[in-house]
Amino acid sequence: MTHTANLPVLLKQLRLSTMGQDWEPLLIKAQAEKWSGAQYLATLCEQELHERYSRRIARFTKESRLPLGKTLGTFNFDYVSNINIEEINTLANNKDWVDQAMNVLFFGPSGVGKSHLAAAIGHALIEKSIRVKYFTATALVQQMQLARQELRLEQFFAKLDKYSAIVLDDLGYVKKTDAETHVLFELIAHRYETGSLIITSNQPFGEWDKIFTDTSMTVAAIDRVVHHSMIFDVDADSYRKRQAIKQNLGKDFAAPSLAHHSEKELTVTGE
Repeated sequence: MTHTANLPVLLKQLRLSTMGQDWEPLLIKAQAEKWSGAQYLATLCEQELHERYSRRIARFTKESRLPLGKTLGTFNFDYVSNINIEEINTLANNKDWVDQAMNVLFFGPSGVGKSHLAAAIGHALIEKSIRVKYFTATALVQQMQLARQELRLEQFFAKLDKYSAIVLDDLGYVKKTDAETHVLFELIAHRYETGSLIITSNQPFGEWDKIFTDTSMTVAAIDRVVHHSMIFDVDADSYRKRQAIKQNLGKDFAAPSLAHHSEKELTVTGE
């Protein structure tokens, strides 16, 4: 018969670190409250699973490089009336679209909240134990170019494959050079039907010829991104513009045409 003195060693060998820390104080509580053996064991297992989940979410959040604080809870939907809140919540709360390697695209001018929405969905996916990676488009293109120069682009893509969703922010700001657009297209082609992309862009599809140097490449990129995708046009005044107006109002520099707006109308969470 196994002696209870061996329990810490057994739990360590099984890599049940939380159980190893909690089994004894929890046992004292269980005995005092006259728990059944099954209730004690179930509670111990629940604590182990909860701690593992917390560590996993913390690890996934750190590696994602997602902007902190950009969640759906901090986004003000009052100023983006054309965005369906239920559709965004569905993306955040249901991971089926990621399992199906579908894409999500947010279009709109600078400062309207595209990046915030993309990051918020990313954070929500992590809460469901889905690995996400955030990049600005410019930074990712530079990393891919370097990988290509060092003949390790395939290895770079393989590392990205461990992330079920990649957030590609500010796609419209990628410089138009053959080297940059080719690696960007290769990424889109590589992820096609294998992994989800969450893209924000200030350039609608009709202007993607400003991103890709070749017409056929532009068409092929759009075709792959649009297939199995959900597209949102974010229509709102710039958050940064509203913040500047709000600050000026506080300094008695209010423009006459904006003086009638309420405090609520001049405050919104955006990019």
